[in-house]
Amino acid sequence: MAATAAVFSGGLKVKAGLFASQISSLPLRDHLPRCLFSSSKTIASVSRSLRVSAVNNNHRRSSWPRVSTFCTAAPDAVSPVSEPDKKVESVEEVEENVKETANLLDIRVGRIVKAWQHEEADSLYVEEVDIGEAEPRIICSGLVKYVPLDLLQGASVVVLANLKPRNMRGVKSCGMLLCASDSSHENVEPLVPPQGSVPGDRVWFGNEEDLEQLPEPSPPNKVQKKKMWEAVQPLLKTDDSGVSMLKEEHLMRTSSGLVTSNTLKNANIS
Repeated sequence: MAATAAVFSGGLKVKAGLFASQISSLPLRDHLPRCLFSSSKTIASVSRSLRVSAVNNNHRRSSWPRVSTFCTAAPDAVSPVSEPDKKVESVEEVEENVKETANLLDIRVGRIVKAWQHEEADSLYVEEVDIGEAEPRIICSGLVKYVPLDLLQGASVVVLANLKPRNMRGVKSCGMLLCASDSSHENVEPLVPPQGSVPGDRVWFGNEEDLEQLPEPSPPNKVQKKKMWEAVQPLLKTDDSGVSMLKEEHLMRTSSGLVTSNTLKNANIS
């Protein structure tokens, strides 16, 4: 290694000297780097440094692995894995999915057995509602401003029954009366099931034949987790004749007929 460095340094001295002498006559000499015109003493100093470095390297035993210092071609970039194309649902499929979700809600015909003013909340009524179960359900409704108490006694109503119970000022409310309301929410009235309906009758969206294919209602935990009511409610309206429907297409009905609002047309349902 030392011998090689000596030969190399000697060659460097000769070639550098020749190169410096050749360019000394060029007209651009003043614009070239000064290192190209180094004296023979400087070149000799460089050659001595090379020899010393070669000797030291000969005795050094590095524990580091040898690593190439040359640039190598970068590995081919990994092509991003394209995600499978998402299925784009048609308008008909979207509407059908909303209808399926709506029919997972346990909506039933009810009859108010008894109603009274909530003792701790001026805006709430408390009702005992028969929905075809062994015992009436207790339901709280914010109807004090809109419906006289005497009109609720014995009234047929529509109940959303698979909501998780909520504590309403100390009273556990186990369901919700579905009502129509105008856009300003100044007029509100309970939806009315058709004549001939009895407490516990299932309410669904669609045509009469859909009754045979209705799914079992989802449990309250799933209704809450999947936000089913929140997905369906904005799409519920009454038409210009007061008939309740979903997306202006799927009629709200029981086996006895259509669910309606007595006086509110083109109204929201909640």
